[in-house]
Amino acid sequence: MRMKPVEPVFVTELFCQIHDQLLSLLRNLSGDDWSKPTAARQWVVKDIAAHLLDGDIRRLSYQRDNAPMVPRETPIAPASSATTSNDEYRDLVNFLNQLNADWIKAAKRISPRLLIEFLEVTGAQVCELFSSLDPFAPALFGVAWAGEQESQNWFDLAREYTEKWHHQQQIRDAVGAPPLTSRKWLFPVLDTFLRGLPYTYRGEQAEEGSSVVFIIAGEAGGAWTLNREGGAWKLYAGESDTAVSQVRMEQDVAWRLLTKGLSREEAARRVEIVGDYRLGELFLGMLAVMA
Repeated sequence: MRMKPVEPVFVTELFCQIHDQLLSLLRNLSGDDWSKPTAARQWVVKDIAAHLLDGDIRRLSYQRDNAPMVPRETPIAPASSATTSNDEYRDLVNFLNQLNADWIKAAKRISPRLLIEFLEVTGAQVCELFSSLDPFAPALFGVAWAGEQESQNWFDLAREYTEKWHHQQQIRDAVGAPPLTSRKWLFPVLDTFLRGLPYTYRGEQAEEGSSVVFIIAGEAGGAWTLNREGGAWKLYAGESDTAVSQVRMEQDVAWRLLTKGLSREEAARRVEIVGDYRLGELFLGMLAVMA
């Protein structure tokens, strides 16, 4: 495959479809299924469903209804550059973690049936909202794990799709339901996740023209190249034939690693790095979720 600049990831139509998949999944859970542990650390299945509802509520309240966002207890001065500073990023993660924990605690009062009924309402309204947005207009939220304080709508929505997909997949894993890992569902997730590569590699020096190739095997996989240009890293779709390092993995390893589902040690055993190991190894510490 020839290298070409990466293009926007458009997922608006997938939102309604993946939401329907979620409702079908939840309606078929047994009583015991709701309390099964998941890969989301301390969260059980019911907690993840509640978290997905929280995401819908926040999105509709803040973006559609222009409600004021919950302020941080300690406001952070905006960074002067186009990327978020380490301190600012960490403060944002802590703030979001606390919001999530507060919601999950309160949502324990909600029955599974009521959670499903709420999601039926909010999911349809989120689909309608996203369909109304100009994909190239400024987004409500920047994609912080890609180093952006300001993003376009298409990237914010693609990031939101990865959240919906990977949390639903965590539920599917926990209850033994069929995964949504065909190319239709998973390729947009992987393609979006890898937009975080330039930010992950931002502090790594290399000779001009050096490239690192990332190959994800499987029906939903592909090849991406990170190339050193003008003192920075630029992402391309396709595979460079002059790479100094090549990172190879299965699609199941890729999404789990990038969503905290694999430890660095386990990922190192399941990811093959050929060539410059120092450059390839940086991928093992990459995350495409707020953490």
